[in-house]
This record gives sequence, structure tokens and C-alpha cells, in this order.
Amino acid sequence: MEVRNCKGCGRLFNYNGGMPLCPGCVAKLEEKFQDVKEYLRQNPNAPLSVVSEENDVSVKQIKQWVREERLTFTEESQITLECENCGSKIRTGRFCDKCKTSLHNDLSGAIKKSGTITSKPKSGHEKDRMRFLDN
Repeated sequence: MEVRNCKGCGRLFNYNGGMPLCPGCVAKLEEKFQDVKEYLRQNPNAPLSVVSEENDVSVKQIKQWVREERLTFTEESQITLECENCGSKIRTGRFCDKCKTSLHNDLSGAIKKSGTITSKPKSGHEKDRMRFLDN
């Protein structure tokens, strides 16, 4: 287990991966998320800067929640993000549907192309040797 300082409040805590925040700051951030979510439900056309100011949350944090697909903007909303691959306008996530499909197909093709790797158990000195996979 690793001990770190919380990025939010500076206190020491046991870090187990994920956000470098203590449990107290994670709980506060989750409360803010729920507030932003409810605010957007009541004000679906509010600009991002207004949502940020009204809920005392940074625009960067709101965009992170959208990229994580925890928040989605409605079709009527003027708020959009850019696809990280092609730059087209999206409402949630990191990639547009076209790029998601393309990435999925590329990865599926790479998996099929490489095939399955099978190895038979070796005995004695052979099993301790380093092995190299051919491309």
C-alpha cells in the first residue's frame, strides 16, 4: 500500500489507485457530481461556464465527467466536446460513433490476425528459458 498526500486537501491517505484523493474528498466530489447532474437535468440548455459557476465546479472537472460518460448533454444543449480522434462534435465520451466503430474494427482485426498463442509445457531446463514471439 502506498501513502500519498491528497490533491484536494493535502492530508495523507492510503492510496489504492485511481484518483489521488482521500476518501473525504472523493465523497465531496461525488456530491458535487450529483449537484451538477441535477442542475443539468433542470437546466439542460445552460452553458458550461454557468453550470461551473452555479455549482462551484471547474469546467475541466465537468468535461472529465462527460469524457468518462458519467454525464451526457441533451440534443438541445449547445454544449459539445470534440472527438479525440477526428475532432467532430460529440455529446459524451472520448470518441464519436464513427471513430469508436473504426477503433473496434481495428482492434478486432489485430486480435484475429495474431491468432491464439499456444504453448506446450516444457520440462527441465527448457521451461526456464526466455522465449520470443514471432510477428
